[in-house]
Amino acid sequence: MLQHASLIEPGVLNPEQAFLTDDSRVILRFAADALTAGMASALVTLVEIRGGAARSLGAQMAVREDGQYCGFVSGGCVESAVAYEAMEAMLAGEDRTISYGAGSPYFDIVLPCGGGITLTVHILRAVQPLLAVLNRLEQRQPAGLRYRPDQQILASSEHRPTGWHGAEFVVSYRPRARVMVMGHSLEAQVTANLAQAAGFDVHTLDNPQPALPLIDADTAVLLLYHDLHRELPLLQAALAAQPFYIGALGSRCTHQKRVAALAEAGWSPEDIARIKAPIGIFPKARDAHSLALSVLADVAAARHAG
Repeated sequence: MLQHASLIEPGVLNPEQAFLTDDSRVILRFAADALTAGMASALVTLVEIRGGAARSLGAQMAVREDGQYCGFVSGGCVESAVAYEAMEAMLAGEDRTISYGAGSPYFDIVLPCGGGITLTVHILRAVQPLLAVLNRLEQRQPAGLRYRPDQQILASSEHRPTGWHGAEFVVSYRPRARVMVMGHSLEAQVTANLAQAAGFDVHTLDNPQPALPLIDADTAVLLLYHDLHRELPLLQAALAAQPFYIGALGSRCTHQKRVAALAEAGWSPEDIARIKAPIGIFPKARDAHSLALSVLADVAAARHAG
């Protein structure tokens, strides 16, 4: 049965944000560590959006019995109230479903976006499903969790699109996006530093052999050379490995030479068309910092679209 948010007297239950994160791996690890330490914990999941919302379907929070929590299911406007609900659920020993914003009778909490959200609060009864997801992500494999509100059961799942699948709600998880920066240039150095700050798994390489095992479907390959001859072996290794993004530095004239060299090496037009060149989202970024912003914004857009 759908339950709605309730007001709790200050001092009875006192949730407090442990730290700021929306990284699924960090949120699941926070909950898993609590369970391993013998502390009750709940997983909150965004399962319905009505109108606009600050977070995507499947966004999550983890709440411990001592009130510490992390993660976001909105823009920060309801998270403390959600943590109260999770603490109440743990005290009562029952999962619950709550709603905020449009479509909820709890008028004191209005979402700034004007929409409405529905959340499930699941009291975690076993750590294994969380560890299964974390282990798969560590091995750079997609993973999933499936939750049945009617049975209050959470289990690991094969990778399926996030959303309702019959009576189950599935949350899918992808490995951390990897950015492979190749090239001995100022542009490569600045891009690698910015990618690190942005939370990507960053690798800097200049040799096709060690690069190949690291390139997977969640990898973006950035070739930031000023020497087409040195670039070509790495570019061909990237084309063979099927990353989600391949970008190469240089003008349109340089790219024409690149295309001719790849065609001569036997690559098909379809393969060559996968290369984003000139690299980035806006043309003629002449300085290294503007180029790095342009490139990483393009990578983020491609990752989101995928």
